[in-house]
Parts: sequence; structure tokens; C-alpha cells
Amino acid sequence: MTRKEVIMSVSEAASMIKDGMTVGIGGLLTANHPMAIIRQIIKNGVKNLTVVGSPAAGLEIDLMIGAGVAKKVATAYVGGESLAPIGPFFRKAVVDGTIQMWECDEAILCTALRAAAEGLPFLPWLGGVGTCLPHINPDLKYFQDPIRGQTLLAVPALELDVAILHASWGDPYGNIQYAGNTYADILMARASKKCIFQVEKVVPNEDIKRNPHLTKIYGVDAVVPTPYGSHPFSSDGFYDLDREHLKEYVEAAKAHTKGNPEPFNQYLKKYIFEPNSHEEYLEVIGMKKLLSLYKW
Repeated sequence: MTRKEVIMSVSEAASMIKDGMTVGIGGLLTANHPMAIIRQIIKNGVKNLTVVGSPAAGLEIDLMIGAGVAKKVATAYVGGESLAPIGPFFRKAVVDGTIQMWECDEAILCTALRAAAEGLPFLPWLGGVGTCLPHINPDLKYFQDPIRGQTLLAVPALELDVAILHASWGDPYGNIQYAGNTYADILMARASKKCIFQVEKVVPNEDIKRNPHLTKIYGVDAVVPTPYGSHPFSSDGFYDLDREHLKEYVEAAKAHTKGNPEPFNQYLKKYIFEPNSHEEYLEVIGMKKLLSLYKW
């Protein structure tokens, strides 16, 4: 069988995302988010996405809301931990009703992804029984377990059109390895029709074969080489998060939600619309800053 190479550029991978799709975004909190592709999606003017975040999503989802990309969000949390306990755009959009929210907790989100990964219409779940979640999310249905007669929740499958994920390295044939935590990335990959992976570096297939235990996902649709592709978030085993940049974002987002859009518009212009490539984005950040984040 002839192997097919799946290396793509950021722009080629981002062009796979179309208006109205359901898109999964990998990583967790302030780590391993596919930011290079997210920035290109925003630049492409994609709209009306249903965005499925990780069980605890970060400010990447907040940015997608603020930039007008997302119409619906499914996750248990959107924020930047101590930098922004709740994402500014996320908070305002939910309160104002300008985005739809698929309410869930972390376990229900993982159960929905697992149902999609296993090709099932739903999976039963005990968590959430007796809470308000089935009342505020009508997709969660009570039913009686036919074996024990117990009341359970039916959690519907949450199938992704595309999963966009970030990992340590991969080979040209779509074999992906992680230097650190996989978070919910494996579930998202299995729950998706197509899977795009940003990687810090592309390695030969021989390197993959030397450490087969590190291969967590294989046969993906696109491998996108993007060193520092998770910036301003961290990438496990490579670099730390850029706190100064994230603070700049949070302040701009807060100003926008309080009626002053100019700082956020300038943020979008400087970091998304003016750079013509991921490499130009890194030039804007600067070599000194990037090296200061590197994990030696």
C-alpha cells in the first residue's frame, strides 16, 4: 500500500474550515491550542461555526467569539485561569444571548465526544442526574435504564466536521506523537470526520518507529508544521505561555465589552490581519520574546 503524505501549510489547512461547520479545538486551558490555524480562520472571515472546546477551554475560544467566528459554543469552561477567570467575550456573549451555549460539564462533553467516536447516537451517563443541566440543555434526555431501572442521562453524540489540534511532532504520513499530555485531543480526533494537526516539527517516519509508544493518533488528514504554533499559549515540552501577550489580549477584550472596541481592533490588526503568514506573526512577537519562553 502506497503511503500518502499529508503535509499542508497553515493557509491550506485553514481553507478546510467552511461557514457553519462544527469544529473541535484541542488543548486545555493555557496549553496546546492550534493558534496559527485559528488566526488564519479568523483572517479568512469564516462565520457561524459551532465551536467545541476542550473540557476546560481557554481564551482561544474567547478570541473566536470576539472575532465573530462562533455562533455556538460547547464546553464546560472558557477562560484563562488567573489571567481571566472567565473569558470577557464569552461572558458577555452568553449574558447577552448573542451566542448559543451547549451547556455541559467536563464529563458530559467527553461522553458526547466518545459517543461520536464510537459511532453511537448517544451514551448513557449518571453524572448530571438531579442537576439543572437537563433543564438548560434540552439535548440531554432522562431515560430509564432497561437493565437496572435506574434514571440516567442520554448524552447525544457530538460529531465534529473537523478537529483542529496541536501536538509536539508528526511525520509526513499523519502519525502524531506527544511530548506531554494529550488532554481530550484523542477523543476529538476520533469524533471528527477530518482531523488537522499543527505540530512543532515534522520528523522522519523512522523517528516515529523508534518510539511507537508515543504515537497517540495516526492517519490524520493534515499535518501542519508550525513552530511556536500554540503561541501565546504553551506547548508541552517546548515553550511556556506568554503571559504579557495574554494580558494584552484580556485588557483589549475587556475594553471592547465595556464599549471601547479600539484596543481589540488594534490587537486583531497587529497579530492577525497584518501578518501575511505564521512566520510574519512570529516576527511581530520577536525572537527575544520567543526565546525567553523556550523550555531549555
